[in-house]
Order: sequence, then C-alpha cells, then structure tokens
Amino acid sequence: MTGLASVFRTLVATASALFAVTTVTAPAAQAEPEPRAPKEFVALRSVDPTIIHEMRYTTPHNFVGVRIDGYRQPLCILTRPAAQALHKAQSKLLGQGYSLKVYDCYRPQRAVDHFVRWAEDLADEAMKKEFYPQVDKSRLFADGYIAEKSGHSRGSTVDLTIVKLPALPTRPYIPGEPLVPCYAPQSDRFPDNSVDMGTGFDCFDTLSHTDDPRIQGKQRANRQLLKGTLSAVGFVNLPEEWWHFTYKPEPFPDTFFDFPVARRSVAGH
Repeated sequence: MTGLASVFRTLVATASALFAVTTVTAPAAQAEPEPRAPKEFVALRSVDPTIIHEMRYTTPHNFVGVRIDGYRQPLCILTRPAAQALHKAQSKLLGQGYSLKVYDCYRPQRAVDHFVRWAEDLADEAMKKEFYPQVDKSRLFADGYIAEKSGHSRGSTVDLTIVKLPALPTRPYIPGEPLVPCYAPQSDRFPDNSVDMGTGFDCFDTLSHTDDPRIQGKQRANRQLLKGTLSAVGFVNLPEEWWHFTYKPEPFPDTFFDFPVARRSVAGH
C-alpha cells in the first residue's frame, strides 16, 4: 500500500505541475485596441484655441435625440490642412468682430451607422418637431438627408457657423423640453448664440439650401459671409446645407475612418 500511495502522490504532483504550466502560459483574452487617428489628424484647439466649440453629437440636442456612438469627448478633430485653413478664416473673422463656431468635424463610421439605424426605425420621431418637421422620416434616405457613408469620416469636412463677439453662452438643451421647428424665426428657435442663418443647424428642410431664394436680407448676408470667408481658404460648400464645408484637396479622399472622437485618438499629434 505504501508503494501505491507513493505512486499516486507522484501522479498528483505531476498533474498539478502540468496544470500550473498550462494556466501560466495560456494567452489571456484581450479586447481589440481602439483605432487611433493617423498623424495627419489634429485637435482643432491645438491649431486655433479661439474657435468656439458646440459639439452637438456629444449631447442629446440633435436629430436623433441621444449622444451619438463614437463621440467620447466634445472635441473637433480634423486633418491638419483643414484645421490650418480654419485658423486662417478665423483670423479674418476676428478682425471683423466675429468668431467661427464648430458643430461637428471628423465623424467616425460608427456614428454614421448609428444615424442609419435610427433612420430605419420609423417609429422613433422624438426630435421630428425641431429637425425635420416637414419631412416624412421614410424619405430621409431618398431625399439625401441620411446616407451610409459621410464625407465627415474622411476628416476634412466641418459643420460650422458664425458668432458675433462677444459671444453669449448657449444654454444647455433639456431633454423633453418643447421643440420648435428649425426654420422658425430666430427668436422662437432654440437659443443658439450664432448669427441668424435662417434655419438652425441640421435642419432637414430645403430652406437650409445655402442659396435658397426665400432666404434674404441679413440671413442671406450671414450665409454669404460664412461661405465667402471659407471659400477664400480652400473650403467648398455643400449647396444643400449652409453649414457644411469640405477642405480641398482632401488628404484622404477615399478613406472613411472609425477611430473615436477622443483626445486619445490624436494624442501626441
């Protein structure tokens, strides 16, 4: 019996040792690391800290009504040439008593996918009264308001406006508050501190077309000031959206990125 017990103890010790080795050497499961921006991308504040930021997709005050996927921090990220061009435009506007204000800059593909999922859910119309009061949600793809790819994801497109200095603060949006159509008179719309452009940002309506003939007077002059200032430094306006501009030539004309909007994505750039 003593011999058998000795053999048994040896077998148990050997098995335990093998188990310990297996446990130590087995690779640990690890989450996929987040993608980071190429070195050509920068935070706009690192190029021009005077440009006002109101990053709408980090808040619920947008056409979806919730914070959008991929927007971790209220940060404007752009390719360096686009950021430098905005700095030139800002320098000109400051001399006239105005400042640029950005609403959205680089947009990750996961955010675009969020927009697509929302657009396909025809029952979710929480923000319709403000952002698309006259558009049937089933028409958002056909009418070009939502698409599966966005130029923003290439890093050289920016949504922005102009603010008269000194800039007054914009009050926070309160989820559930009464909504007013984005094309209502400026005194009735959500109190954005920008100059009157005739509609609010992200207004899904033909009145948002930059040169819509119904927009006249000071509203038209404000749109032309924005367009003229940005065109002079290399930006091209999207005719359907007075706020939407793309810097040309784009450093990444065919690449749609998906790194998150976060300081970590451009750290050290």
